[in-house]
Amino acid sequence: MRGEVIPISEATIGVTDWGLTHADCVYDVVPVWSGAFFRLGDYLTRFEASMDAARMDVGIDRRGIKEALHTMVATSGLQKAYVAMVAARGTPMVHGIRDPRACANHFYAWCVPYVHVIKPETAETGAAVYLSNMTRRIPEDSVNPLAKNYHWGDFTQGLFEAKDAGFETVLLPDHEGNVTEGPGFNVFALKGNTLVTPDRGVLHGITRRTVLELAVEAGLTVEERALPIDALLEADEVFLSSSGGGVTPVARINDRQFSNGAAGPVGLQLRSAYFARLEDSRFRTEIAYT
Repeated sequence: MRGEVIPISEATIGVTDWGLTHADCVYDVVPVWSGAFFRLGDYLTRFEASMDAARMDVGIDRRGIKEALHTMVATSGLQKAYVAMVAARGTPMVHGIRDPRACANHFYAWCVPYVHVIKPETAETGAAVYLSNMTRRIPEDSVNPLAKNYHWGDFTQGLFEAKDAGFETVLLPDHEGNVTEGPGFNVFALKGNTLVTPDRGVLHGITRRTVLELAVEAGLTVEERALPIDALLEADEVFLSSSGGGVTPVARINDRQFSNGAAGPVGLQLRSAYFARLEDSRFRTEIAYT
C-alpha cells in the first residue's frame, strides 16, 4: 500500500473511501504455484480491462503493478500464494461531493497462503453445491460481471442459504432460468463429449479459459453459451473452475447426484491436467525471492 510492503495487519483504508462505503473496487487474483505466477500476463490484462470498465486510473502502469506484485510475494517468501491486486475508487477530493469523477483512485495488493475455494479433500471426492431458488445473480446490465468486482451481495445471501442447508457453496441462476456462476468460480456441464459453460452474466475467468483449453486438448467439444438449469441437472458430469483450487468436480447439486455421488472421471482428469499446467514453463513467471 502506498508503495510499501507491510504486514496485512497494518494495512488500512479510510472509512470514507468509496471502495469501502460503496463496494466500489475492481480486483483480480493471480495464483502463485511453486514459486512462480501462473498466467500473470492474462491476469494483468483482465485487471486493466476491469479498471477501464470501472473508469479508474490508479496512476500506476502495468509494469509498476507487476513489479509491486513481484516485490510483495518475494518479500513474503510464499511459494504457493493467493495474490490479489485491487483498484479502489478512493475518497472524494472535495468533501461532500457525490461525484465518482472527484475521487482519488488508488491501488493496493495483498497476498496470503494459497486459498482453495473448496477444500482439496472435498474436491477429490466431489463437492455438494446448492443451486439457489431464491437468490438470482445481479443482472449484467446492473453490474458488469466481466469487470471483477466487490459486489457480493447476491453471493453472500446465496452462501447463507447453502451453508444453512449443509452444502459447501452456492450456484446462482439468472432471471431467465439459466445458470450463471458462484462466489469465485465458473461452472461447466458435460453431456456426452460436449462441455458447456455459461457465457453471459459471468466473469470470463482465467482458470475458465485454461479449462476450455485443456478440454479441447482432451478431445472434448466446448461451447460457451446459455446453460439452462434443466440442462445442468441433466448433465453427465458437472465441475467448477477457480483460481483458488483449479477444477473441482461436483458430486451433488441439491438432490441431483452425479457419478453416483462422487467426482466424475473427466472432472478428475481435468483437475489433474490443471495442476500439471501450473508447472508448465510456458505459463509461469518466476519470482526472484529475497
